[in-house]
Amino acid sequence: MLNRRVLLQNGALSLFGLGITPSWLTRAVGAPSATGGKKILVVVFQRGAADGLNMVVPYGEKAYYQSRPNLALAQPGKEKGVLDLDGFFGLHPALAPLSPIFADKKLAFVHASGSPAYTRSHFDAQDYMESGTPGVKSTRDGWLNRALPEDAKASPVQAVGLGPVLPRALAGSRSAVALNSVREFQLRDHMAAKEYERRYGKSVDAALQEASKETFAAIEILESVRRAGYQPANGVQYPKGKLGRSMEQIAQLIKGNVGLEVAFADMGGWDHHVNQELLLDRQLKEFGAALAAFYQDLGPRMEQVVLVTMSEFGRTVRENGTRGTDHGHANVMMLMGANVSGGKVHGRWPGLERDQLHEGRDLAVTTDFREVLGAVLQAHSGQTDLARVFPGYSYQGAMRRLLV
Repeated sequence: MLNRRVLLQNGALSLFGLGITPSWLTRAVGAPSATGGKKILVVVFQRGAADGLNMVVPYGEKAYYQSRPNLALAQPGKEKGVLDLDGFFGLHPALAPLSPIFADKKLAFVHASGSPAYTRSHFDAQDYMESGTPGVKSTRDGWLNRALPEDAKASPVQAVGLGPVLPRALAGSRSAVALNSVREFQLRDHMAAKEYERRYGKSVDAALQEASKETFAAIEILESVRRAGYQPANGVQYPKGKLGRSMEQIAQLIKGNVGLEVAFADMGGWDHHVNQELLLDRQLKEFGAALAAFYQDLGPRMEQVVLVTMSEFGRTVRENGTRGTDHGHANVMMLMGANVSGGKVHGRWPGLERDQLHEGRDLAVTTDFREVLGAVLQAHSGQTDLARVFPGYSYQGAMRRLLV
């Protein structure tokens, strides 16, 4: 059984090389202010378990330096020192482009956050966080799909995952599109488009016919955005690399007024068991530059946007014997946007002394990641049914002050 989401994902992907807009498609594209002022949520997943302790560094913690004789970053003011945030935490120097946003109180962090389902498996941990049901492997859809409003008038590109396949977080019954590249999107093969239209657009199956129309509507919108081209504002240059390209395309869709409400992007390569100092520095330069460019590019449009980052788990507190770190537990989440209670590191800090660590080796989780996401969905997206978004979880509202 083909449903709308499958057609939007697989149909749109299969038609990225096709040639025309079908004759029966009459959806208006590029209407003024098509977003209707709706809020937009952008999620960035750091796949591979980023080292939160060396992203937002607890330089005021003696045990941090004792545990990482080679990998610990120096205190503020010293050579290669961190950028002070609040007198206890500091930002990795490679994330310097984000420092002005933090100072402007539009960027915040939640430290010691993560999943309560303890596992050192990347696959399981990512699945738990994207499904929004830690410890439950049978959940079929993703939390981000369940968070989408049931709106018959929603844009066919209401929810977009940047990449060749739809991310786990967006899997589900509501419409979502996997978009590999706006720039490469083009319609070429007239005969193939006509054949697709003949088979599905005129199907006697009403559901299939509607799904095919949604698919072609998404195609027309994306084709319109591609043809319009894109020049980032304010002289912004996005960094080369997957995340830089993804953030630029999300900005393009937002400014194209296509009705985007949810976007998901990811960046791999965070699993640094060896030579972490060099590798993490390289990763963070692209990561920080991409997010800062996105913020600067959108300018006033950031009033509509909240961006949140997450990673499946953190790294061990102690460095290993190959100048790296191993799979840990708690991590740090980042929130950026006009309504974020920024300029702060939120969350309860558990400490890094051995008796304070999870299993004597990892940063302990003191904030469930669903508390962070729930606060964003409730305050920013207007989601009231968090029990549906996070089934089996009793939302506490512990992070409700993350947004103002």
